[in-house]
Amino acid sequence: MKNLSNNFPSFPSTRLRRVRSSYFSKLITSENNLSVNDLIMPLFVTDGIGVREEIKSMPGIYRYSLDTLMGHIDDIIKMEIPAIALFPRIDSNLKDSDGSLALDPDNLICRVVKKIKSEYPDLGVICDVALDPYTDHGHDGLLVNGIVDNDKTLNVLVEQAILQAEAGCDAVAPSDMMDGRVAAIRLALDDNGHQKTQIISYAAKYASSFYGPFRDAVGSKNSNTVIDKSSYQMNPANSNEAIREISLDINEGADMVIVKPGMPYLDIIYRASSELKFPTLAYQVSGEYAMIKHAAEKNFLDLDKAIIESLLSFKRAGACGILSYFSIDAAKLIKSL
Repeated sequence: MKNLSNNFPSFPSTRLRRVRSSYFSKLITSENNLSVNDLIMPLFVTDGIGVREEIKSMPGIYRYSLDTLMGHIDDIIKMEIPAIALFPRIDSNLKDSDGSLALDPDNLICRVVKKIKSEYPDLGVICDVALDPYTDHGHDGLLVNGIVDNDKTLNVLVEQAILQAEAGCDAVAPSDMMDGRVAAIRLALDDNGHQKTQIISYAAKYASSFYGPFRDAVGSKNSNTVIDKSSYQMNPANSNEAIREISLDINEGADMVIVKPGMPYLDIIYRASSELKFPTLAYQVSGEYAMIKHAAEKNFLDLDKAIIESLLSFKRAGACGILSYFSIDAAKLIKSL
């Protein structure tokens, strides 16, 4: 057989299957490993008492009221998952065009954060900074003549981030994709005594079709119209633009960055981590979860193997952490190995 490389001997003296044939050698030569420490569990919270409501488009994922949420967090703590990311489901009667409830210091998220940090001070709590759960039109910012106004939205996002920091969250995660929001939030946090509050920026968030179940979960989908967010979320065709977006957020003071969605954008995760040498998280979004879950329910694939394989792909691409609705399942699988 022709030599396949100038650097390595060819078959038959080289047989890569030799290493793959033994359990011990596969472990030793594994180039990437998945740990419970890599996982962040997204959670949906809602008002009420005794609420544990399954999200139909995301089997196995629930909306929790504060009382039932605390029991669920007990399980997360037992699995040693280091952090959670919170997303609110707001009653439609409480929404308005300005997302005013986002600026109420006694809103759902602020109450939940205070309760969690009082009982679990070491659990990392990440709060989403965006207006789409609070606006009646479902956009991530303020509308002026039907268009999201970047600079007016910044003022609201800054106030929202300060309230979340004052409630006690460890990190704010602006997911709105407004220009300049990381710098504005960082400056405001520092000026208000929150120098230790981290910013985990959704730096490369694409205008993706994979968010559908999430929008059901938080109630941001407008039943009357299709919400077009392509004027602020990124074009799926672009990768260089993602590196520019991420670089800008780094320069503005982000502590970590998120690429969202995850699996369709492994190339972006790879480029961000390898070119920029900066802590990069992957978000395995609701649509990715739903595809795997529904396929497994129909016995089209092995759920446990698909969970681990999909999460390992993020590590292989260079992600230092992963937001995934499979986090609890993955933690159980990892601990069982």
